[in-house]
Amino acid sequence: MTTSQTSKRPFDALLCDLDNVIRFYDMTQLTRLERVAGLAPGTTMKVAYAPGIDLPLLLGKITQQQWVESIVLGLARQAPEVQARELATALATAPFWADEVVVSLLRQVRAHMPVVLVTNATLELEGDLASLGLADFSGHVVNSARLGVAKPDREIYEMAAERAGVAIDRCLFVDDRLENVEAAVALGMVGVHYREPADLRESVSHLLDSHAAGSHSREIK
Repeated sequence: MTTSQTSKRPFDALLCDLDNVIRFYDMTQLTRLERVAGLAPGTTMKVAYAPGIDLPLLLGKITQQQWVESIVLGLARQAPEVQARELATALATAPFWADEVVVSLLRQVRAHMPVVLVTNATLELEGDLASLGLADFSGHVVNSARLGVAKPDREIYEMAAERAGVAIDRCLFVDDRLENVEAAVALGMVGVHYREPADLRESVSHLLDSHAAGSHSREIK
């Protein structure tokens, strides 16, 4: 069920990407191994995130280990198999962390409206969120690997709005990839192309300001 009741707010739910908005990876080890192999930084990622390599992973059709094997094959002409496997494994197991500034902002937003994570991720996502301490961070998680469809496909946005329980044109969508934001806007959502926490803060400032004003009002009574 969705609602589209009149509201003074510009949106009634926040749909947010995970990687490069909330979660970030440490590629120090991968970069070191690429340097040892005589490869330019980013070579492994270029192979790993080519559509034919990572899309099956993001749609839940292959496991992470099968993805690693695909990367090894993709690097075959650029590095010996042993090094290629080291590179692929370093990418797949890269440590990650959550941006606490963004997490704090989204927790504040959740006090006012539904927050739904909408991410092109893997079947390991639930464990990843738990390791970050974010297992219960949002009301719902829309994971491409579980749904079998990935951004910027229309269906994943529609599913996210449904999970939030609001009309699709009452959603704010935040993502670091412009093509994903443009797809959301085409469906009637408010879109934010994320580059830094200030982008998110600005888009939800009316919520945070009203909350701060309300707290101040209670304090001076």
